[in-house]
Amino acid sequence: MSILITRNTTVIIQGITGREAVTMTREGLDYGTRIIGGVTPGRGGREVHGVPVYDTVEAISSKSRVDASVVSVPPAFTRDAVFEAIEAGVKLIVVVTENIPRGQVAQMVELADQRGARIIGPNCLGVLSPGEAKVGGLGGRAEDARKAFTKGVVGVMSRSGGMTTEICNTLTAAGLGQSTAVSIGGDAIIGQAYAELMPLFEADPQTQAIAIYSEPGGRMEADLARWKVENDSRLPVVAFMAGRFMDEMPGMRFGHAGTIVEGKADTTVEKIERLNEAGIAVAERIEDIPALIEQQLATAG
Repeated sequence: MSILITRNTTVIIQGITGREAVTMTREGLDYGTRIIGGVTPGRGGREVHGVPVYDTVEAISSKSRVDASVVSVPPAFTRDAVFEAIEAGVKLIVVVTENIPRGQVAQMVELADQRGARIIGPNCLGVLSPGEAKVGGLGGRAEDARKAFTKGVVGVMSRSGGMTTEICNTLTAAGLGQSTAVSIGGDAIIGQAYAELMPLFEADPQTQAIAIYSEPGGRMEADLARWKVENDSRLPVVAFMAGRFMDEMPGMRFGHAGTIVEGKADTTVEKIERLNEAGIAVAERIEDIPALIEQQLATAG
C-alpha cells in the first residue's frame, strides 16, 4: 500500500498552461499518474500533452472523480485556486507555489480542515509513491524518479523538496525502498506536517519505518515527538537535522521561509534533544540514515 495516493488516484493540475506546470504534466504522465484534466481560466478547450484544459475545477469534477489537484498558479491567485478545489470536493491538494502570504495560507488550511481535505505544501514538490503515482514535481523526470525512488518499507517526509529525493536516493542505494515520500513544504505555515501525516503511515501495513529531513524554525519536530510518545507509535523514526550553524544566529533566515530561529525552542540543539527524548534517532549525515533505520528495524524485530 501507500499513503495519500495510489495508481488509481485521479489528478488535475490547476494552472496547467504555465511553463512549470506543462513540464510537471509531462513528467507525471510519463510516470503513469492518472492526470485527467487541467484548469486555466479562459483557456478551456486546449490540451497540454493530450490532457484537456478546462476553465474551472467544477467543469471536471461535475463529470469525473477528482481525487487530487496540483496547484501551480501565481501567489496572488493561489488562495482562490485552493478554495475552488476544496469547494469542488477535491480531498488532496498539493500546493507547489511559494511566497503566498501567511494569512492566506492559514485561511486555506482552515477551510481544508472544515471540508475534510488535506493540503500538502505550500512551497513543496509534492508526493510520490514508488510504482504507483507522483503528484507534483517530486523526482523530476520519470526515468530519474524511477531510479531514485523504489518501492519498499520506509516512509519519507521532508521540508525540502530536493532533500526528499536525496534521502530516497540514499535509501534506494542501500537497498531500502520507500512506501511514500512527501515533500511537506518549507514555509512557516503548511497544511500537513510530520505529526499530521504520521497516523497515515502508522495505519499503512507497508510502512515499517520513517525517515525525515528537518530544519531550524517552527514547532513541527516538537509536535512529531509528542505524537510519537502519546500514541506509542510502532514506527521507528530517523531524522536528519540541517542548519545547525543557525543556532548562533537568532532572527536570521536561510533558504526556506520557515527556517528562522526566533527563540531557544527553534534551535537545532533543542529540537534534537526533544527528538532523542521521544526515541527518535538523529543522523549526523544523510548517508547515515539507512544504517540507523536498519538498526532500529533489527531492534524492533
